[in-house]
Amino acid sequence: MDEIELGRGNLLVAVTLLAWFPTTMSLFMFMRPRRAVIAGFLIAWMFLPVAQYKFQALPELNKITITSLSLLLGVSIFDTSRLINFRPRWYDAPLLAFCLAPFASSLSNGLGAYDGGSESFRMILRWGIPYLIGRMYFTTLQGLKELALGFFIGGLIYIPLCLYEIRMSPQLHYIVYGYHQHSFIQHYRFGGWRPKVFMEHGLMVGMFMTAASLSGFWLWRAGVLKRIYGLPPALFVFSLLAVALMTRSAGSVILLFGGLGVLFAGQMTRSRVPLVALCVIPLLYVGFRITGAITGDLAAHVTEAALGADRAQSLETRFSNEMALSRHALEYPAFGWGGWNRSRIRDETGKDISITDSLWIIVFGMNGLFGLSMLGLMLVLPPLLLAWRVPPSTWTTPSCAGAAVLAVLIGLWIVDSTLNAMITPLYILAMGGLAGMHKVAPARVLRPVHIKLKAPSQPAAAEEPSPA
Repeated sequence: MDEIELGRGNLLVAVTLLAWFPTTMSLFMFMRPRRAVIAGFLIAWMFLPVAQYKFQALPELNKITITSLSLLLGVSIFDTSRLINFRPRWYDAPLLAFCLAPFASSLSNGLGAYDGGSESFRMILRWGIPYLIGRMYFTTLQGLKELALGFFIGGLIYIPLCLYEIRMSPQLHYIVYGYHQHSFIQHYRFGGWRPKVFMEHGLMVGMFMTAASLSGFWLWRAGVLKRIYGLPPALFVFSLLAVALMTRSAGSVILLFGGLGVLFAGQMTRSRVPLVALCVIPLLYVGFRITGAITGDLAAHVTEAALGADRAQSLETRFSNEMALSRHALEYPAFGWGGWNRSRIRDETGKDISITDSLWIIVFGMNGLFGLSMLGLMLVLPPLLLAWRVPPSTWTTPSCAGAAVLAVLIGLWIVDSTLNAMITPLYILAMGGLAGMHKVAPARVLRPVHIKLKAPSQPAAAEEPSPA
């Protein structure tokens, strides 16, 4: 992510980021709070510039922190009672511990309480506030269904923008804000362009379109989606699926079909095992990577056979860096190296030679086994609670389809985090909502509803018959 010095960067970037505060307030003025939250997170993530301003002794100002602060301010002003009445529960403990992990890391490395407090505040802005808002607004089946619909609508909006960049190369962020948000050369893959629109990387766009496609398909299959502007919903769903395949992100495409497989397998077998395996296997993989039991050689060979030598070389480089960084992190295993890039590896001249792509290796290096275990528990607990609270036999009902597909999306994000480090607040919203859900009885969802109609009494002769 590019860093811009305040006052010397692109003026439009600064104006756009700061204008998001009054924009968020207007959303709360004209929409119901829950829909204002969905619109606020979606629009910000899809269109705000990829940049950040650095301030001394304060967290950076970027689209994640601005969105979190502005929406928390909107909730405080327009829905104060909901914020005041919020009560934490036991399943919120991993999130709280993860946000406090940098404080423990700073103290254990002698960096001081001020440094630790600053880093923990940064984690609260990036993780804590979206989770809190999710806990306040998306703990019902209806709320989760609306959030899944938000993913679908966001994907539909991105279709023409992705098609433009697939044809013309990734230029929209440059046209609007005056600079490319990431290396341009990385976005030519498989003989064409990979769109990045207004997100940090093309891989993030691919994952977003996968999430939107999966949400739309499952909601359509459950009968939630009706005709859109007189057109059948299948037209929009399969258009979204086609564009998701065209984003040229092999990992996202694999996760798309994997997510569909988990949903269908859970529904057909009426078993929670596919969803549980999707969430737990990545954690086991990380554990084996730390111990060195998995080196990645087999994955590199498979990648070379399927996608070519270039992609295999990239994957092999990533695995070798992770092994080196893991050995470095094990020098301070409990709470890691803390901040200030101390977890990275440098050569004899002091040059940083590390490549940190995956979320788990970044957290492991900075916050040790404590931070990494809290991250894993925080990510895996919401979908596992959903698997326990909502029976798989109800996953294709209109009321439960949104919750089911969001649980699978979080599982796919866990898998993606073993290779990439793309923090998306929309998934954190879903985590908060799924964690706070109440248990759903199958009979409550599946039993037919019988309505007794009372026969109307005969009207008096002098009176007009009452309307039906």
